[in-house]
Amino acid sequence: MTVGSPSAAAGRPLRVGLNLVFLLRDSGGIGTYARELLRALLEEEPRTEITAFTSSEVPEEVVEEPWPGPVSFVRLPVRVSSGPRGAFALAVGAQWGAIPLIAARRRLDVVHGLANVAPLATLRAATVVTLHDLIWIHHPETMGEAATKGMMQVAPVSARRADRVIAVSAAAAQDIASTLGVPLSKIDVIPHGVRPDAKRAVPVPDDELRRRLGLSGAPVVLCVAQKRPHKNLGALIRTLTLLREQSVQLVLPGTPTPHEAELRTLASEVGVVDRVRFPGWLSGEELEGLYRLASCLALPSLQEGFGLPLLEAMMRDLPVACSNVSSLPEVAGDAALLFDPRDPAAIAAALDRLMTDVGLRRSLIARGRQRCRAFSWRATARSTLDSYRRAIVHKRGLATG
Repeated sequence: MTVGSPSAAAGRPLRVGLNLVFLLRDSGGIGTYARELLRALLEEEPRTEITAFTSSEVPEEVVEEPWPGPVSFVRLPVRVSSGPRGAFALAVGAQWGAIPLIAARRRLDVVHGLANVAPLATLRAATVVTLHDLIWIHHPETMGEAATKGMMQVAPVSARRADRVIAVSAAAAQDIASTLGVPLSKIDVIPHGVRPDAKRAVPVPDDELRRRLGLSGAPVVLCVAQKRPHKNLGALIRTLTLLREQSVQLVLPGTPTPHEAELRTLASEVGVVDRVRFPGWLSGEELEGLYRLASCLALPSLQEGFGLPLLEAMMRDLPVACSNVSSLPEVAGDAALLFDPRDPAAIAAALDRLMTDVGLRRSLIARGRQRCRAFSWRATARSTLDSYRRAIVHKRGLATG
């Protein structure tokens, strides 16, 4: 799905603009993508000159991070989490208007929108946009009416106007092509990565973590996912009633959303309210403790652009079961048990096997370690730099054609 040689734009350090206006403290997997890609770009090509465009709400730790190379942060006077009437239009205006002007003054080679939005027109810089998924089209209830309408206004046109589009999985690329009409020849499939050797937080001890979260000594199923309808967390709640071991507990960490109230009601209706925990935002130490404490990770999503929690669990030696749809089989390979996400009995069968079959657990743990070796952020950065150079070649071709 990649065409054109990047060699014509190679030979000198690139001046890259990264649109990080979306980046907040709790930006989920897209936030991880932004931080890791920025770091990996500088690790892969240390002479790359990066300008990072942010909102006024960018976390201070991002600006103060000791990046492996120089990063110039440009804070735009807009908000993205909340704000007065018209805040969304102002944020889009900054991304479509202010960023191109600043890019021209700084003579940037390329501007990359890391979360669905890229400039529609630039004087000099090529444009690249990453479309992580089209969940907001196929499952509009997951974002709310206003957010869905906003995404419909900015993402499709950003993709169609960009010189290159990055998809994070082959499944996402096919969806972008068929749903938005973007030619596959314009799409670069560049998966996310993991850092198995990265220094991680010291996990909270098991006993202390069980006390904090109100957990008994029974087995724990962990699901690290935003509390949104397309994540299909209700299926996991229903599955608790079908497991052979009726004391199993389910932990669903993450920032509360309106959908969480529906999940709590469901847990009460099916009689498992005392076996489901909904902790909000967790510290790094608490999350590491949960990965160590849990018996397995389950991800029953109906659609994912990639599915980073699978690899995050695998690199911590936690066995995984996940949906057999969208991008998840592509990411999991042979290192996870797959199930039909719309069939609680199938989910229960997979979880029962993971929690009782010692040989299977050992096999999946070993395969998970091997699977993680196929996904690195350095490889993501290398392919992204190639995409930038393809975009530059395309932009120059349009200028001289």
